[in-house]
Amino acid sequence: MLKGIDPLLTPELLKHLCAMGHGEWVAVVDANFTADWLAKGKPVIRLPGHSLERVCQAVLSVFPLAVDVAQPAAYMQHSELPVGERTAAQQALVDLVRNVEGRDASQVEPLERYEFYRRVDGASLIVQSGEVTAFGNALLCKGVILP
Repeated sequence: MLKGIDPLLTPELLKHLCAMGHGEWVAVVDANFTADWLAKGKPVIRLPGHSLERVCQAVLSVFPLAVDVAQPAAYMQHSELPVGERTAAQQALVDLVRNVEGRDASQVEPLERYEFYRRVDGASLIVQSGEVTAFGNALLCKGVILP
C-alpha cells in the first residue's frame, strides 16, 4: 500500500501505466470484452468487481490525458442507441473526463464497435474491469506531466 495512491491501482497496473509514453493508449474494457483475443501479446490487467467509472477514476488519478490529441478519450458507442446518447457507464466516463481533467464532452469520442476494436489493437495495455453494462468500454490517451 502506498500513501496517496488509489488502492485499486495494483503494482502491476502501476508498472504498465508508468512505462507507457506520451501518445500511447490504454483500453479499459468491460467484463464481457474479448480481452485475451484482442490483446495479441500486450498486457491484460484484470480488476473484477469494479465498474468502468471506478477503474477509469483510478487510472486518471495518475494518468494525464493528452492535450495534443483532439479526442484523448473514447467509448464504444452502443449499437442500439443514436450517436450522442450514452449509457450510464459511458456518461460516467464523460463526467470523469470533464471533472478530473477539465475537458469538454466533445473531447470524448463515441466509436462504432468495430472501430473501437481496431483502436484497441493499437493500445499498449488492456485493463478489464468488472463492468457488466453492455458497451462499457473506454480508451484513454496518455499525455505528459510537465515540470
